[in-house]
Amino acid sequence: MKKDVTTLKKIAESLNISISTVSRALNDHQGISDQTKEKVKTLAKEMNYVPNLFAKGFRQHRSNIIGVVVSNVTHHYTTTIITGILEEAAARGYRVIISESNNDIERQAEMLNTMIQFGVDGILLSLSKLTRDIDNVLRTLNRIPLILFDKVSSKIPCTQVVINDEEAAFDAVEHLINIGKKRIAIIKEFEFSYNSEKRYAGYLKALKEHNIPIDEKIILNCEDIDLDEGKRMTNILLSLKERPDAIFAITDTAAIGCIKVLKKFNVNIPEEIAVVGFSNNANSVIIEPQLTTIEQPGNRIGKTAVQYLIEEIDTPNNVLMTKTIEIKTNLIIRASTLKA
Repeated sequence: MKKDVTTLKKIAESLNISISTVSRALNDHQGISDQTKEKVKTLAKEMNYVPNLFAKGFRQHRSNIIGVVVSNVTHHYTTTIITGILEEAAARGYRVIISESNNDIERQAEMLNTMIQFGVDGILLSLSKLTRDIDNVLRTLNRIPLILFDKVSSKIPCTQVVINDEEAAFDAVEHLINIGKKRIAIIKEFEFSYNSEKRYAGYLKALKEHNIPIDEKIILNCEDIDLDEGKRMTNILLSLKERPDAIFAITDTAAIGCIKVLKKFNVNIPEEIAVVGFSNNANSVIIEPQLTTIEQPGNRIGKTAVQYLIEEIDTPNNVLMTKTIEIKTNLIIRASTLKA
């Protein structure tokens, strides 16, 4: 059976008025009488009329829809950012379309093109960590406002909302130094990761400021900074003739992998080896000992990104905005670095 879709034309015919009058009545146009507005809205409700947002956006050159592209929607930190995006967008009268790239650069390009086809007013993008070719992102940026958040790139000339990665890492490593640690290992991603390199810079800065020598043997790189890699890298560190007395992992998942291996080999935490992570995800308080970590304010990042995107949507111009907004983090000290 063919579905009966209510249109502006059907409402107009039922009331014997023009389609433009129906449209203006539904949008509370000041030139339409209150009596006509009431009749139109009542009938539209009875007929289950649902406005076609894409058609409306095409006519008005505005859809009030924001596109969001992230690597993985199930990641804890990402979900906190998305929550902030949804809350701020709703408060400002915007709807949100969310998609994930799964760290696939071809899918990322496809999603950006799809967002444009949907007629979104602007896009919030967290780059796939495999992004090398930025041509597709630049083409998108030349068509509609685009803001990067979380996973960003200095090569893309747009507004970028990030946390203070370098300063946060500095605080984490300095905390380890302040509790007496002098041989501090780091587990990070390879050089192509913006966030990882910023955190590595903070690590190096803390060592240099406290005159602690840099040892390449305890600077470990991996492709995916996850639980398994945290375990694997900790096994490597424990095999060294001169073990570290602390480990700074640039994600909580890797840090938790470190703790699991240290406990397996009966290494006292934090007396023999202290551990610091980065993110403050839910598992950081489940693991024993609880993990000292950097808390990332994902909700605030999401809200801030929406605020700046709508500002750019509302003030269109031919000049690309290129500013970086850093959101402050907090060091949360727990048992993995603090004796009971």
